Parts: sequence; structure tokens; C-alpha cells
Amino acid sequence: MVKATGERTIMDLSIEELKALSPEEKKSVTTHGTIYNVRDMGDFAFVIIRKIGGLVQCLYNKKITEEDRHLFQDENAIRVTGEVRDEERAVNGFEIVIDKMEVLSAPKEELPLSVSKRKLNIALENEIEIRPVTLRNEQRRSVFKLQEGIVRGFRRYLEDNGFTEIFSPKIIAAGAEGGANIFKLDYFGKKAYLAQSPQTYKQTLIPVYERVFEIAPVFRAEKHDTARHLNEYVSVDFEMGYINSFYDVINMETGMLKYCFNYLEENYALVLKKLGCELPKFDTIPCVKFRDAKEMVAKKYGRKIKDPYDLEPEEERLIGELFKEDYGSDFVFVTHYPVKKRPFYAMDDPEDPKYTLSFDLLFRGMEITTGGQRIHDYDEQVKKMIFKGLYPEDFESYLMLHKYGVPPHGGLGMGLERLVMKLLDEKNIRATSMFPRDTTRLNP
Repeated sequence: MVKATGERTIMDLSIEELKALSPEEKKSVTTHGTIYNVRDMGDFAFVIIRKIGGLVQCLYNKKITEEDRHLFQDENAIRVTGEVRDEERAVNGFEIVIDKMEVLSAPKEELPLSVSKRKLNIALENEIEIRPVTLRNEQRRSVFKLQEGIVRGFRRYLEDNGFTEIFSPKIIAAGAEGGANIFKLDYFGKKAYLAQSPQTYKQTLIPVYERVFEIAPVFRAEKHDTARHLNEYVSVDFEMGYINSFYDVINMETGMLKYCFNYLEENYALVLKKLGCELPKFDTIPCVKFRDAKEMVAKKYGRKIKDPYDLEPEEERLIGELFKEDYGSDFVFVTHYPVKKRPFYAMDDPEDPKYTLSFDLLFRGMEITTGGQRIHDYDEQVKKMIFKGLYPEDFESYLMLHKYGVPPHGGLGMGLERLVMKLLDEKNIRATSMFPRDTTRLNP
């Protein structure tokens, strides 16, 4: 945007665009930001401002007098006009030499901690209590810029592969997963629930669009108070029709992850650098059957199999360790989970009906994805519901899918926060949830 005065506002330009301004354009530029840090050098000062794309160094080429010191308070929202000048020592290779500065707003109170430190050095629980402040720290806000980049990468890949984005209801009449981990609501005198997943709606739309995806919150009323569980998290879901087997879903997810990591390297290099995040490299991801994975871990680590129907967190960790050591892979698909631990829509393995055509994706020793092939035959689906202790009449609208015809299909759901948690080697999932919800937290 060029004003009549010849000044150019750069509030909407990226850092790369700032560096690419012509010499004439650089002579007088107006922009805005929030004061992140001031380094007073006596006769001059460096004023670091926080903008959309990161930090920008400004040079105040005068002495800050006591009378003017309030203008340079941290978290002041300011507008500056000046010359853009190349400076290799600045955070982004340039600085703005301030000619004029205006304070747009100022904080009423001093911040409870300095947000400009590289690391906040504050306990996670205390950090979450003041998240509206701690998110202003460059390292902390970079976590959620990375999360943004992952979502953008997934969305672009899925759109390029013919998927339609959907937006399913989060207030529902029956749980998609069954079980007790579902929040109950009074919906104008009727029983209702918060959605555990968009599963039934994804499947319902297979005959409509053939391939669909959704990236949205889901809710689990689990009473776990662990470092890996949240009661509300962002789920990356997709469903695809006309599959030959659930390996088609596995291959689609493998391609999605590869595309996403390339996208991050190309478009979020500065964020990755700030976070010290090294993305995994792979062409393919190994697969192992559930039963075989448990036996491999038991044999290699001398660990007794305690639960024959599910993987314990320690087993997931050891499977990840084994596949990293023996196969050089950060990822592993564990397939063919027992019927007992899979939901009512999971298709049984015709070769061994005790198991299902389903999988989990483990990343660095933690499950981040659950998926598989779904039942598409009406009679088979009703039979499976009854076997699972469910009442088919509670799922009348869902069963229209099977009654009126649906092609073979499958899909998955991925926990976004867990993926980011393992990418950054965080120890607690709350570090990668912007405003986490767990068994004790409703604020901020």
C-alpha cells in the first residue's frame, strides 16, 4: 500500500518481503509492532519489536532520557517510521532506523515475568496460568506457529489429493467410539454428548464426496491426569472411499507426513531453527502386526506381556526404541489390533476374526494416529454393534450409510498436539496445547 506521502506501510509484509524492498522504498517505511525488548546502549538503543512474522530490530539513534523512558516500556504497542537498513548482526539481517515513533497503547501493569528471555524458566503449570502473557515469548509462540505450519501442510496435501474439507457437529446424539469417556449434555431436555470424533460424519459423507477431511477439536471425558492426555484436543481426520485395503490409508498418511515436513522446511525454516526442531527423514514407514510387536519387545527387552489386548505406554516407548535402533525409523505402523480394543466400526480381519484391519502410528514411542478399514456392510455393522453392547436404534442416522450403500472405505484420526509434542521432544502435552483442557483446568 503506497500513501500519497510516499511512505509504505509494511504491517502485512513478511520478513523476506521487507528484505526485498527496493533501495528507494527502504528510505521511508512505516510499520507497527509491540516492544519485545529494549537494549539501552547509552547514546543509542536497540528496540526489538514483535510483529506477525517474527522479531524486527529497530535502532533509536539517540540517548533515551528519563523523561522519554516510558515510551520504551516492554509491551508498548508502537508505530515507527524510518529507514530500512541492511544489518547482518540483526535477527533477520536488517534493521529500521527510527525517525519517528508513536505509542498506540501501553500496559497498565508490569508483566509478571520477562517474556523476552530465550527460555522462560518457569514451571509448566505456572506458565499455563498466565498463558496470555507467556505466549508472547518468541520461543513459546513459535511452538504454535509450527502447529499452524503442520495444519497448513496437511490441508494442502489432502486438497491436492482430492479430499473435501468438512465441518461436522460437535454436539451429537450418540458417541462414535462408545465407552464411558464421553461428555454428557442436557440439550433442551434431551440427552446429548460432545463429539469424541467426527467418525460417523466422515463415513456418512463417503458416498457424497468419496474423500473428506476435518481438522477440529474433539472431546474425551477421560479422567487420566498424565503427561500425554488432554480432555480437548485437535484431531486431524480423513476418510477415503474405494480402498483396496487399509494399507491405502497407511500410504496416504505416509505421503501426507512427507509432504508436510517438506512444506515446513520450505516455509517455516526460521520457526524450526528457533525451536531447534529436526524433522525426521524417511521414504517409507515400517509396519508390524500388533501381536508380533509385543513379542519382539518381550524378547529384546525381557519384558513380560501383561495386556494381550492393548499396548501399554511403556510398550509403545520400547517399540519406538526397537524400530529406531534396528530399522532407523522414528515412525512405525502397528497393525491388526484385537477386536476387543477397537471401536464398533472397525472391520474384522477375515483371516483371523480376533483381530481387526486397523492400525496405530507410533512416533518416537508414542501413539499419534489410530485408523483402519471400516465396516461397509449393513448386516455386518449391526451385528458388530450388538456384539459391542450397543443398540443399533441409537445409530439410526449413521446406519443409513450402510442401508443405502457405501463403498469400501477407511480413514484415521491423528492427535495434533501429540505430533508436535514428539517433534519438539516435550515431556508434557500441555506444552503443545495453546490453552489446555484437562481434568482440573477450564482457564485461561
